[in-house]
Amino acid sequence: MVKQVLMAAMAALVLPASAAVIGHVVPAAPLTEVQVANRPEWQAYLARSRALMAADKAAFKAERPSGTVPALVASSSGIKTMPLNRSADWYASVEARHVADVIVSFQTPAGGWSKNTARDGALRQQGQFYVAGHAVAAPDDVSWGWVGTFDNDATTTELHFLARVVQAAPEPAQAYRASFERGLQYILDAQYPNGGWPQVYPLQGGYHDAITYNDDAMVDIVKLLSAVADFSFVPAELRSRAAEARQRAIGCILASQVRIDGRLTAWAQQYDPVSLRPVGARNFEPDALSSAESSGLLMFLMQIEQPAPQVAAAIEAGVAWLRATALRDLVWQHSPQGSALIRQPGAPLLWSRYTSLESGKPVFGDRDRTLHDDVQEISAERRDGYAWYVTSGQKVLSAYNRWKQRQP
Repeated sequence: MVKQVLMAAMAALVLPASAAVIGHVVPAAPLTEVQVANRPEWQAYLARSRALMAADKAAFKAERPSGTVPALVASSSGIKTMPLNRSADWYASVEARHVADVIVSFQTPAGGWSKNTARDGALRQQGQFYVAGHAVAAPDDVSWGWVGTFDNDATTTELHFLARVVQAAPEPAQAYRASFERGLQYILDAQYPNGGWPQVYPLQGGYHDAITYNDDAMVDIVKLLSAVADFSFVPAELRSRAAEARQRAIGCILASQVRIDGRLTAWAQQYDPVSLRPVGARNFEPDALSSAESSGLLMFLMQIEQPAPQVAAAIEAGVAWLRATALRDLVWQHSPQGSALIRQPGAPLLWSRYTSLESGKPVFGDRDRTLHDDVQEISAERRDGYAWYVTSGQKVLSAYNRWKQRQP
């Protein structure tokens, strides 16, 4: 029976005979009081989020100078200014401590950080925006988005960097320790009662409120919480809370693995925070199974020592799904004429980024929220500007063989 199911899934992944608009992406809704009525934990969560948002805005408004402050320039390589692969000695250097000082200066009152901002430049000035690209249209009209986020490795990278500097410091590094503890508290505050995390916190609304696996955002958080167990500079009570948050996160991961016809399969990129139903995000990101994010989750689950039966079952099902949905003898080729799926016998295994929950076939979204069954039917801008096919599943299949050998 299992073999028949897998063969059917593989058959469904052949290139479409004809393209068509097969649906539309429905954007995720924000978390509201209606959803959490009669749920005290969730109501308290919403209240805390709103209070932190108000405090962030009030603190920023109080800083606003009468003159202008330097604008922040967005940098997609900002994450590279916080390297996590240097020697222990380097993190005690003047250069590393400057980066740590910049990180501390850009921490929001709530305890998080924005994204896409270099951390090796000047310290944040009073009244300077936390987020690159923000501007003031009028005295009381201030851009406010992405002020604290886990997107694009933000917040978790800052915390990992601070931890390395604290551990390498030859003398007490109280400012860095205090910043780390505030950041860790921010993560604990941001965790939903069911163990997941939004993309942006305090809550911003829209798809940003969805539980976000996209680009390994939640996996990065859980890995940080796992590392906290070895950070002796963190108070024992805070380390204990981090361990509890990690366990709740694993529970959320297991609960959100999608079942189709009663069988566990893989994971979507984002989920409704209360119902754990897959939801859409940006206009071209549908509520579908995602091979890239599923690969990241499986790699994390396989790192758990002495996994519980539920964890092992999730791994087995996820690996079976990857095997069933692998594309063979195909490559996703980029050229000046545009990206295209090309047949190439013997090519490494390839996976469509998205697989429809209904049909089990690859699906592709466009800026106008249309869904297509052929990547060539979407706009050239989206076709060439997004990772519609990935190879990350191969790393999972290789790691699975080693994981399997370690199991009793």
